[in-house]
Amino acid sequence: MKRTALGTVAATAATALLLSACGGGGGDGTGASDAEFDQGQTEIVNASDEKGGTLRFAISANMENADPGNMYYGYMWNFSRLYARTLYTYDAQPGEAGQKVVPDLAEGEPEVSEDGKTWTVKLKEGLKYEDGSDIVAEDVKYAIARSNFGPEALPNGPKYYKEHLAESDDYEGPYEDTDDPLKGFGGIETPDDHTLVFHLKETFYDFRYVLVQPQSAPVPAEADKGEQYQQNVVSSGPYKFEGDYTPGSGLTLVRNDQWDQETDPIRTALPDQITVQEGVEQNEIDQRLESGDLDVDLGGTGLGPAKKGELLQDEDAKARIDNPTNGGHYYLSVNTQVEPFDKLECRQAVQYAVDKSAVHRAWGGAAGGDIANTILPPVVPGHDPDSDLYPAEDPEAQQGNPPEAEAKLEECGEDGGFETNLGVRSDRPAEVSAAEAIQQSLDKVGITVNIKQYPSDTFTNTQAGSPSFVHKEELGLNIYGWLPDWNTGYGYMSQILDGGAIKEAGNSNISELDDEEVNDLLDEVTKIEDTDERDEMSKEIDKLAMEQAVIVPMVYSKAVLYRPDNVTNVFFNPSWKMYDYATLGTTDTG
Repeated sequence: MKRTALGTVAATAATALLLSACGGGGGDGTGASDAEFDQGQTEIVNASDEKGGTLRFAISANMENADPGNMYYGYMWNFSRLYARTLYTYDAQPGEAGQKVVPDLAEGEPEVSEDGKTWTVKLKEGLKYEDGSDIVAEDVKYAIARSNFGPEALPNGPKYYKEHLAESDDYEGPYEDTDDPLKGFGGIETPDDHTLVFHLKETFYDFRYVLVQPQSAPVPAEADKGEQYQQNVVSSGPYKFEGDYTPGSGLTLVRNDQWDQETDPIRTALPDQITVQEGVEQNEIDQRLESGDLDVDLGGTGLGPAKKGELLQDEDAKARIDNPTNGGHYYLSVNTQVEPFDKLECRQAVQYAVDKSAVHRAWGGAAGGDIANTILPPVVPGHDPDSDLYPAEDPEAQQGNPPEAEAKLEECGEDGGFETNLGVRSDRPAEVSAAEAIQQSLDKVGITVNIKQYPSDTFTNTQAGSPSFVHKEELGLNIYGWLPDWNTGYGYMSQILDGGAIKEAGNSNISELDDEEVNDLLDEVTKIEDTDERDEMSKEIDKLAMEQAVIVPMVYSKAVLYRPDNVTNVFFNPSWKMYDYATLGTTDTG
C-alpha cells in the first residue's frame, strides 16, 4: 500500500478561529458592527472564543431526520456534526479552504493501495461516546451496515457504500441475524479496535468524499433501534440530546462532557445549549432573525421572497447578509414513467415551454441565482457554459419557445395538449411561486398543470422520492433542488441520473432515468484519475441526460443568508453550502 502524503497544517481549523479573536464579542476579529455585505463568503465574521449561551435554530418544516445514517438534506449533514463525528469532514474555513477533506475520527489520511481498491483508516485513540464507553472501529462498520444493506436499511440518504464495497452483495444487513449482525459483511474489515479496511469493487477515486458523509458516524449495535434511533442518538460529538427527540416537537442539545477538544480540530463547541424549533413559517423565521429573536435558519436555503427583497434594499440590514452561489440547482424533474412523459417528445415540449425568466423572477431574480441551461451548476467541474439544447425563442428574454413546444406536442401525439400534476414543497415559498410560473407558461401551449403541495420533511421520501406514490398520483413533474454530495461531476449527478440509484423510498432520481449509456459513463468516470479527463466525461454525461429531457434546468441558486449581530464565527462553507454550523457561537451568554 502507499500512504497519501500528509500536508503540513499550521493550525487546526478550530484553533485558527479562536486565534483570530482576542476575546469575547469579536476581539481583533471582524465585529458585527464592522461587517459588510457578502463578507461571510471570504472571512469569519464576528470571530470570538466566548463560550456560553443558547444558539437558537428554527426550520419551516420538521427536520428530515436526526439519525446520521438516515438523512440526506444538506442542512442535516451540516447540523448533525454537532452530535455525531464522522471519519473525515471538511475544513472549517471560508472560501476554497473549506473544500479540503480533513480527518475527524480518523487520525490521518487513509492509506490507499496502488490499485485504489483498498482504503485503510486508523481511528484516533481515546475517543468516547457520551456515556464514557470507547468508540471502536466495529461501531463505524455497524453504522455503515445499517444505513446501506438489507431490506430494512434506512431509507434516506445515498447508498454509496453498498454500490462500491466488495464482498458484500449477499449481505442482508445487521437486522437479519441479531446474534451476529455483521456476519457476511466482508466489504469492511476491522482487524483491531482502531482500524478499518475498506475493500472496493473497482477503483473509485472519489471514495474519500464518501468517508465524509454522516453514515460513517459510529453507532453501538446495542443502542440501535432502527428508524427509532433518531429519538436519542448516542453522541460522539460535543453535544448530546437532552431527553428523547420527538419529530415535530423540536430538539435541545446540551454539552457532552465526554467529548475531548484535543481530538477534534473542527468544532468550537462555544454555546452551552443548542435548540431547534420545528414547523415555523418561513416569514416568521425571517422576521425573528431580523429582530434578534432567532439566530439561524436551519434549512440553510436563505430568506424567503418577501424578506429577501426588503432587506437587500436596506443598507443597514444588507451588511448582515451573504449572497453566495451555493452550488445548488433548482430544476423541474420530468418523470419518464408517467404518461405522456414516457415519450421523449412530450418531455422535450416541456423543456421548450417553460418560461425561465418568470421562474427566475419567482426565485428572487439576480439575488436568487442565475438562469440555468445545464444540469451541472457553474461551480461544479464539468459544467459547460456554452451548452443550451433547448434555446428560447428569444435568447435574451428567456421566455421559452412556444412554437417548438407545440411542434414537439404534435410529434408525441398530444397536439391538443394534456393534463398533468406537479409536486412542490409547500413550506418553501420560492418553490411554490416557481410552480405557479411553470403552470402559467405550460398553459400557453395547452398543458394544464395541477399543483400538488407537500411538506419538505417527507417530500424526498414519501412523495416525490417514492416512485409508487409518483405513479399513483401521476406526478409527471416535480420541482426539486440538488446540491452535490461532493464537488465533482459524479458527486453531483450520480444520485439524480443513474438508473442504479433508483430506490423505493428516499429516491432522488425522480425522473427515473435509466439510460444504459448514462449509467455506463457514471460507472466509468469514477475510475479516471486525471481530473481534466473526468471533467470532460462529466460534461458528456450532462449532455446525454439533457438529450433525454428529464431535467428542465431553471435556476443555479444563490442563497440570501442573514447573520444576526449576536452570532459569532459566521462564515459560508462551500462544502456545506451554507453557514458552517459546527463553529457558531453567540454573544448572548447572560
